Amino acid sequence: ETDNTGSDEYGNHQVRACLRGRSIRRRINHPDRLNYPMKRVGKRGEGKFERISWDEALDTIASSLKKTVEQYGNEAVYIQYSSGIVGGNMTRSSPSASAVKRLMNCYGGSLNQYGSYSTAQISCAMPYTYGSNDGNSTTDIENSKLVVMFGNNPAETRMSGGGITYLLEKAREKSNAKMIVIDPRYTDTAAGREDEWLPIRPGTDAALVAGIAWVLINENLVDQPFLDKYCVGYDEKTLPADAPKNGHYKAYILGEGDDKTAKTPQWASQITGIPEDRIIKLAREIGTAKPAYICQGWGPQRQANGELTARAIAMLPILTGNVGISGGNSGARESTYTITIERLPVLDNPVKTSISCFSWTDAIDHGPQMTAIRDGVRGKDKLDVPIKFIWNYAGNTLVNQHSDINKTHEILQDESKCEMIVVIENFMTSSAKYADILLPDLMTVEQEDIIPNDYAGNMGYLIFLQPVTSEKFERKPIYWILSEVAKRLGPDVYQKFTEGRTQEQWLQHLYAKMLAKDPALPSYDELKKMGIYKRKDPNGHFVAYKAFRDDPEANPLKTPSGKIEIYSSRLAEIARTWELEKDEVISPLPVYASTFEGWNSPERRTFPLQLFGFHYKSRTHSTYGNIDLLKAACRQEVWINPIDAQKRGIANGDMVRVFNHRGEVRLPAKVTPRILPGVSAMGQGAWHEANMSGDKIDHGGCVNTLTTLRPSPLAKGNPQHTNLVEIEKI
Repeated sequence: ETDNTGSDEYGNHQVRACLRGRSIRRRINHPDRLNYPMKRVGKRGEGKFERISWDEALDTIASSLKKTVEQYGNEAVYIQYSSGIVGGNMTRSSPSASAVKRLMNCYGGSLNQYGSYSTAQISCAMPYTYGSNDGNSTTDIENSKLVVMFGNNPAETRMSGGGITYLLEKAREKSNAKMIVIDPRYTDTAAGREDEWLPIRPGTDAALVAGIAWVLINENLVDQPFLDKYCVGYDEKTLPADAPKNGHYKAYILGEGDDKTAKTPQWASQITGIPEDRIIKLAREIGTAKPAYICQGWGPQRQANGELTARAIAMLPILTGNVGISGGNSGARESTYTITIERLPVLDNPVKTSISCFSWTDAIDHGPQMTAIRDGVRGKDKLDVPIKFIWNYAGNTLVNQHSDINKTHEILQDESKCEMIVVIENFMTSSAKYADILLPDLMTVEQEDIIPNDYAGNMGYLIFLQPVTSEKFERKPIYWILSEVAKRLGPDVYQKFTEGRTQEQWLQHLYAKMLAKDPALPSYDELKKMGIYKRKDPNGHFVAYKAFRDDPEANPLKTPSGKIEIYSSRLAEIARTWELEKDEVISPLPVYASTFEGWNSPERRTFPLQLFGFHYKSRTHSTYGNIDLLKAACRQEVWINPIDAQKRGIANGDMVRVFNHRGEVRLPAKVTPRILPGVSAMGQGAWHEANMSGDKIDHGGCVNTLTTLRPSPLAKGNPQHTNLVEIEKI
């Protein structure tokens, strides 16, 4: 829960647990824990199950898996996206690195996935500019003169771990850097810490950047030598040969490109809602304060135009030459130091086909119609078969964290489509209700594992997890479960999966490899006795792309040109060859493009409020969403501005219905000036509670009752912050 070791004499600090960590006993000992294997006896989604033996459960799974592979091939098997146990090793749930993945790779493989629900757009887009996603460390802000945060909210999204907010404040104490927060919501990161909050319409960050760029260019505040030496595509002289005339960024900003529209502060103001004079002032602040730490969280990119947004925000440090220097940044989110651990090897997947992790419902519903140039299928031109078998381990993305729950329900209820769903869980989550076979898993704190801590600033942690309680009822660890399935798939599969090792023997084997690479680590027995081992980043502050800045020829970026690619020829080719909808934009430049269900969409006549979700401090996504104490401390509410509330006769605390053409949610209203007029917001991760055979009205307050299944254009990622709704008092 809490690190109370050491003192601050040598720059260390003790870490206090967040409210989730402090309530972990309530989660471990929750009366609603799953205790026995079960099989479904009602319709999917009804939550009707009966207890069965482990032998029956495991036999059923193995038999169904064999049948699926024999009838449809391994491409019909899918491991569902999960972030329930991101840090684990033996227990890790991330599909590409989980024990489930290892099992399937021992049995002919499974359909791959790419991207993530958290970072699909930014992880896809930033490498087109930089070749990677690196950012300077938070502590490097002690060398900054200005901090500009686009949708970055560590006080709520990373409130404990290593104390990112504490590090942010300590760094600002040293530098006295001004901090400007750009966000539709006045977040806890801003509250009382910021020098200025600039509320902005969701999905319009790229327009703000363009308006700032117009001022920087016209007032000669760009770093021209940096742009000439390190960048491709800023102006005509660095434009690639295959690009059209006036296809460069400067032409786009000045109105000399295809759209013939100058991106003036007045133009940007009409889109963003930020006053013209404030855009001019912000541009001058960014252009004259060097070094400036410009960063973005992962909220702005979780829009239908998120790829463009991510690359656009990166333009501000590029234009001002703040990349690769101490106190500057790349425009990405901050980097953190992690002690590298040796992961359970998942082996090679014989299946080379992959889909976006967000597109799995399409792959169930009409898989063979999905193509590379329309749906982002990788590894072949199209899918051959639909998904017929799903593993869902330690994740709630089957329903609760996926978009358009009502449509997802329809797809999953049709048993002629996906024929087997195996869920391995701790609780009867929204996703667990759709299982055909439901298995009770141990929590990470109920078994041995070695994990690193993340989001801990410049301090790296290794944690040796040991059982805080004995196994109860018939709950089993994931490694045991999968080993038993492997036995039933054949002796060769079992031997390949286990290599003759128990879970403890795997940990010893993997840690021995870690020690060989990192002799400074304690021994296995010492780490087990210590429980927690920590050390600072030996290099101090991390400065992204410093080697490139120091010597670009010796240390080129991982882009085709080896330079920062403001104009991307790769994106130009994708834009030319992919099949896109009329309102979808893929551009070689980091331009602004409006989206469906955006601030200027015609649908606003019916659904006038933009809606986005945010990470709520009482939950990690949906984990801890069933802890009564946390639900009481942090009520699930919809944020609405007093101006919008008054128009609708809504007072603070009133029960309201939030609805659109996809669904309806009922919950209390939080009437607050901490959100921009015309915009509403809900904490994401609340547990969906609806009668799915009746009115389907969600009384749990799950934002994904309202979100869309339509993916973003390039990453084919989750656009769950692009929604329009109406709110009415009940």
